Amino acid sequence: MGIIASHSIEDRRQQEQIRLDSLKTASERNKCGQFATPAALALSLARYAHALMEDSPVRFLDPAIGTGSFFSAASQAFEQKYIAGATGIEIDPLFANTAAALWEGQGLHVIHGDFTKQHPPEKGYNLVLTNPPYVRHHHLPAAEKDRLKGQLARSLHLDISGLAGLYCYFLLLCHDWMEERGLAIWLIPSEFMDVNYGVTLRRYLTEHVTLLHIHRFCPTDVQFTDALVSSAIVVFRKAPPPAGHSVRFSFAGPIENPQTEAQAPLETLRRSRKWTQFPATTTVRDTSELNLGDIFAIKRGLATGSNSFFILTEEDIERWHIPRQFMKAILPGPRHLTGDIINALPNGAPDVSPRLYLLDCNEPEERIEATWPRFHEYLQTGKAQKIHQAYLASHRAVWYSQEQRPSAPFLCTYFGRFRNGKHPFRFLWNRSEATAHNVYLMLYPRGPLREALKQHPELHVRVFEALQRTTPAQLLSEGRVYGGGLHKVEPKELAQISARLVLDSVGTHVRIDEQLPMLFT
Repeated sequence: MGIIASHSIEDRRQQEQIRLDSLKTASERNKCGQFATPAALALSLARYAHALMEDSPVRFLDPAIGTGSFFSAASQAFEQKYIAGATGIEIDPLFANTAAALWEGQGLHVIHGDFTKQHPPEKGYNLVLTNPPYVRHHHLPAAEKDRLKGQLARSLHLDISGLAGLYCYFLLLCHDWMEERGLAIWLIPSEFMDVNYGVTLRRYLTEHVTLLHIHRFCPTDVQFTDALVSSAIVVFRKAPPPAGHSVRFSFAGPIENPQTEAQAPLETLRRSRKWTQFPATTTVRDTSELNLGDIFAIKRGLATGSNSFFILTEEDIERWHIPRQFMKAILPGPRHLTGDIINALPNGAPDVSPRLYLLDCNEPEERIEATWPRFHEYLQTGKAQKIHQAYLASHRAVWYSQEQRPSAPFLCTYFGRFRNGKHPFRFLWNRSEATAHNVYLMLYPRGPLREALKQHPELHVRVFEALQRTTPAQLLSEGRVYGGGLHKVEPKELAQISARLVLDSVGTHVRIDEQLPMLFT
């Protein structure tokens, strides 16, 4: 007879989940990557698996069983099918013991242990349904990373970045636990679709298995109430991908009824650096075209190590008698900028409010104490806060000096959210001599563009207008998104956006457009 979970057991399971979660703080559960799958979502994925399964006895595996939410869901979804066996592995003894007690007599075999240290059985499983632990790389000891990397090298001949989270190792190591043509459905963070350390996982999904479907939840629709994680469902079979294969990508809403979807050719995925652009597009930009990184040196604004200490107001400067030669104008955060053009005052400072200044001094403390005693007192307040011992300050020749970031004529905000219909990213034209801190990306024209702007300063406005015509889709496709809808774009990501709009705007007035490709290669 089949394995059927009664509603009474599921009710008890949910109560036990709440009880066990309450035994740890949010910080402790974050470190362990323990984020419980909502029952409705687990059932949705189990029913989706049922629709895809071939007509054969189900052998179920969850390598991170927890209290058994996916086993419960599978038992309900497959009530007309025969579940021949089920195994769950759990490293936390409280959860392992609870799952074993809950499902005793229901056919679930619970193994208490670390999945990554278990040996795959001779007979594999044909259904993997799981939400693996979301343990960030910095919570994994170096020796543990070395062990996991060694296992992947032996089993799949894959090398993986040390920045990868534990869920990546779970998914890849589970390959040896599956039977041929077995189905896997993984609920994992969507970050792997964009970040550099996700390249190994993307390679596995396009080369080692047949990727069927990736459904990405809307970033504002956080699936876990206790973790700001943007989630994706990854569905594949353990089988080589057939020739001409295409992958279904969907976005927002439930996986059974997504808001948007499209088919992306497998070859397109293999050439694409970022997968969150799908299903909005199913093509890859021509990499022979020049991009923003070819015509701008793009750098993140400077990191002070303590903005509250190193960035001061006019009143602070007067109060502490800090000499003006040690203060540089710096832009306030984007929320303080009422427009996208930052004009300059006669002294070169930005015409903005508040007016802020960056402390940057290379004088030895002995001279400061003898010459500017009030300024020296201010430095002592920083020492009392142990700012001089923080990572950035302690690695400087003089702890109250700064890295050099000259004023950049163009800026892009580093991160943001959609609010009141406004796009999370803004391009700014900085006509002042102010530098910027690390909430901005700084765009320094280079090569022929720099020379054109020197010879024809009037072109700055056309370059700025061209940057502003960059579409939201372009920025979002290159950037990344986190749970709660926070979008971010790194310098290397902004550098990948096509420069055609800028080149066209400059080439119309200065005949360097034909020279640009040759000069930048």
